[in-house]
Amino acid sequence: MASSSTRRMSWRALAPIVAIAAVGLSACSNSEEPSDTPGTTPPVWTGSPAPEGADEAHGGGAVAEEATTGAQPGEQGAGAGEELEAVLRTPTGGAAGTVTFTESGGAVEVTVELEGMPAGYRGVHVHEVGKCETNSTAPTGGAPGNYLSAGGHLQAGGNTSVPESGDLGAVVVREDGTGSLTVTTEEFTLDDLQGGDGTSVVVHEETAAGERLACGVVS
Repeated sequence: MASSSTRRMSWRALAPIVAIAAVGLSACSNSEEPSDTPGTTPPVWTGSPAPEGADEAHGGGAVAEEATTGAQPGEQGAGAGEELEAVLRTPTGGAAGTVTFTESGGAVEVTVELEGMPAGYRGVHVHEVGKCETNSTAPTGGAPGNYLSAGGHLQAGGNTSVPESGDLGAVVVREDGTGSLTVTTEEFTLDDLQGGDGTSVVVHEETAAGERLACGVVS
């Protein structure tokens, strides 16, 4: 049996080894670097690069930039959804409907809603001048008439053929005086409708001409 002196010597020899092992286990158990700031947890290093997006998950700079440069609610591209409208009136001032022009995929979508019109096929055209005056003369002169101040049918982009650029087609007006039409055209743009002397929309008694039953300036 070993003497007490021998046991004390063995323990003294093992003590440094035990102390080193304890330090090693402590280092491996949490992989933390020392920190001099009380109450803080130092960063943990695992030997691998931080996962992509780690900063964003903790409110890093990338998230702040995204919030600054991202599209805000309700925002649209420049010019998207731009709309023009003509409110139609009869020569006596009665309501005759509306015509709206909306950008749609590089073309213009036109919606015609008529009211108070005589039943039958009625032509609807964009005219070259933004004036709707009763008992007026045409820009080229001649005898006066209703809405002759609106000039002739719009021709855009150098077009000289028939049908004209401003020909929107015929609307079937029902017995109750209402009628509607939706057409998409590439014959003119919203800029064409606002250039020069402006433009107007005229409802004709016939599909291509005849008496001018109603008119509205495009704005």
